[in-house]
Amino acid sequence: MSYCVNCGVELEPSLTECPLCNTPVINPKELYHQKKTSPYPRERGQVDVVKKTDLSILICIVLGAASLSCLALNFLVFPGSLWSLFIVGACLILFVLALPAVIYTRLPVYISLLFDGVAVGFYLFLISLNTSSDEWFFSLALPIVALTTILVEVFALLLRTFSFSYIAMAAYFFAEAALLCVGIELLIRHYTGRSLRPGWSAIVLTVCAVIVILLITVLSRRRLRDAVRRRLHF
Repeated sequence: MSYCVNCGVELEPSLTECPLCNTPVINPKELYHQKKTSPYPRERGQVDVVKKTDLSILICIVLGAASLSCLALNFLVFPGSLWSLFIVGACLILFVLALPAVIYTRLPVYISLLFDGVAVGFYLFLISLNTSSDEWFFSLALPIVALTTILVEVFALLLRTFSFSYIAMAAYFFAEAALLCVGIELLIRHYTGRSLRPGWSAIVLTVCAVIVILLITVLSRRRLRDAVRRRLHF
């Protein structure tokens, strides 16, 4: 025995709609077993993955065309200054950055970092060609780039030589950040002819030294190290 869901009148088993209010009679079992059709297509469309070789060719063509076109415009249309060297240097840096990621993925990380430093140094050299003097490049810019490249190479060496952990990586980072700040300030003081003693970098050195000592303490104590890892979820 069934009843209309709208008016409550008793219905005969053979009825398909209510004789009083014309509400359709639906069997819940039929709805349960009814096959549902998905509104989405069954077959998924797939896009072909771009091959690294094709992407490498595309990057080389774009960067090379940008450099050559800017050089041509510089010498043929706007010969007032060597402004095209800025574009050429930027394209060179982009090429060096794309080299280990797309073009040659088997390049060792140390060689890749060295190429990055050389590319930045060469870009600054191109900038010096547009200035009245190149003393700032050889006395300040080039030593800072060399110092930064060396510290980054040492950072990569430490990560590959010793056991990797986020706490150890943070200790390496703060230690090298302090050395970088002290080195930059000493180079600036030497370039400007002032006495070679740390000023603002001494504050950075002190703060980083405290952080490094704290991290070394955490690394040396197993219980403390495990507690920090559980609380920081790494």
